[in-house]
Amino acid sequence: MKNLLVLFAVLALQSALPCTSASAQSFRPAASASFSGTASSSANASSLGTPAQWAADKSLKLSERMAAATMVRYDSLLLYNAKWTYDAALLARSVYEVSQRTGNPAFRAYFTRYMDSFILPDGRVPKYQKQAYNLDLVQPGRNVLILYKATGAEKYRKVILDLVDQMRGQPRNAAGGFWHKQIYPNQMWLDGLYMAQPFVAEYARTFGDTAWFGEIVRQFSLAYEHTLDPKTGLLYHAWDQSREQRWSNPLTGQSPHFWSRAMGWYMMGLVDVLDHFPAGHPGRARLTEILNKVSVALLKVRDKESGLWYQVTNLGGREGNYLEASGSLMFAYTFAKGARLGYLDPSFRDVAASTFAGAVKHLIKENEQGIPDLYFTCGGCGLGGNPYRDGSYEYYITEKVVTNDSKGVAPFILTALELDL
Repeated sequence: MKNLLVLFAVLALQSALPCTSASAQSFRPAASASFSGTASSSANASSLGTPAQWAADKSLKLSERMAAATMVRYDSLLLYNAKWTYDAALLARSVYEVSQRTGNPAFRAYFTRYMDSFILPDGRVPKYQKQAYNLDLVQPGRNVLILYKATGAEKYRKVILDLVDQMRGQPRNAAGGFWHKQIYPNQMWLDGLYMAQPFVAEYARTFGDTAWFGEIVRQFSLAYEHTLDPKTGLLYHAWDQSREQRWSNPLTGQSPHFWSRAMGWYMMGLVDVLDHFPAGHPGRARLTEILNKVSVALLKVRDKESGLWYQVTNLGGREGNYLEASGSLMFAYTFAKGARLGYLDPSFRDVAASTFAGAVKHLIKENEQGIPDLYFTCGGCGLGGNPYRDGSYEYYITEKVVTNDSKGVAPFILTALELDL
């Protein structure tokens, strides 16, 4: 029944223009113009035509349409972000996954050209700065692993080993947790678990370096234990083990608020590392336990009307808060994948489906060319730094809201693939 509702929501949506300015963040995203794709389109979409045609083609699945829309916006993802970093790399990976599902070689070529633009023939990546010890810079390694496993090329192997070398030297706090970056000493951010650990898990499985699996469990457990709010079961954005940051609670070291995307990164990291864990590894049970506990806690603060989550996760009724795309879609991806693979109860697939339908209804609008745009993604939130980010409620609701931000578009595509939409 839930799947029929999703398809109905996708095929029959009401039209209204979403607002994306920071001054309008207190508004609830309106229902979108009709945005559709069909769950019955061919599993092997034709490679004839252009990305603009595919993006506007309502006979194609939503995953294909949004991947094609990305290609329309940016001839290369270097035009989105020319840095070696996580956000464009994740978007590239989502386009690659569409190529795997559809067989359309244009999607794979788009992915490969983007990644190869960074990597010299000798395996050096000039835009990668190992000594920054920045976990965000490890995430693109997942894409390099795809290319290495497909080609066996030495240049890709060298990049992978260089990233692993960073992880071996990554600074740790006194509890053993990886610093988020060299410039953020003693701090674990939930974001960082996604940025590094799925790469490490896939590397460990691919190269037989199995000692890393225990380290992965340790990192997820430390982050969970030290960001957990026992009253709600939710996880705060970050933990400063030293308690030196102004944003940190002097007793717990925790940041002041729950940020949906931070938890979304963490949850996606859990289901993605489990792909690579050996079946009999004792750490699987711990990771699955954490996944289930946080998933149940998230359901308690979900917006009942839209099926989405707010930017500041537990304060939906507070002025200025808004239904946020990236966190909501990351949760949907986690629930859909977790249910498919048996990590979560099968009912979580229905939750994922209704959340995705809510995203299509409230956060998507087609432009004049029939190409879908995704609204209401927070551009980015961090802690500390210069200018100083204090982690207050006002900080989280006043950061820029972006249309077609990769951190929303990528989980939209990945969730659509999980739901076969």
